Amino acid sequence: MSLLCRCLALPFKILTQGPVYQTPLLTSIRTRFTKSRIPSALFEERSKEHLKYGGDPTQPHKLHIVIRVKSTKRRPYWEKKLIKDLGLEKGQIPVVHKNTPAVNSLLKYVKHLVSIQPLKTPYGLPAEEDMADSYINSKGELIVRRLLKPIEPKAIES
Repeated sequence: MSLLCRCLALPFKILTQGPVYQTPLLTSIRTRFTKSRIPSALFEERSKEHLKYGGDPTQPHKLHIVIRVKSTKRRPYWEKKLIKDLGLEKGQIPVVHKNTPAVNSLLKYVKHLVSIQPLKTPYGLPAEEDMADSYINSKGELIVRRLLKPIEPKAIES
């Protein structure tokens, strides 16, 4: 019994011998433990990243190429619903979406399941007649095969 009392008394003796830290009464405990520990570097401007990804901050791209790269199995129901709403049920098939805040807010929730690239148009946007012969290559460029229009015969003046 005396051994048990000595073992219990030892921690109390150690606690009473240690230094006592006093905190000001005006500071509540909640503010000391819930202070944000997010580094300030995350809130800095990221305009330099546009150069790394090949974009221009003054003229953002108008269309996204979205490809689902991970499966939705064992994912929450809201992620499965968003993938279905974006038209990405089949994997590795590119889908083109507009670069609007509404679409971007949906993509934000499934960004770990998809790959997003800007759609580049080096030859300009296709006309209505050229839409059938246009395709997207592996670099994310819209290639337009323009149809040749017949030359109008000139009238012969006599």
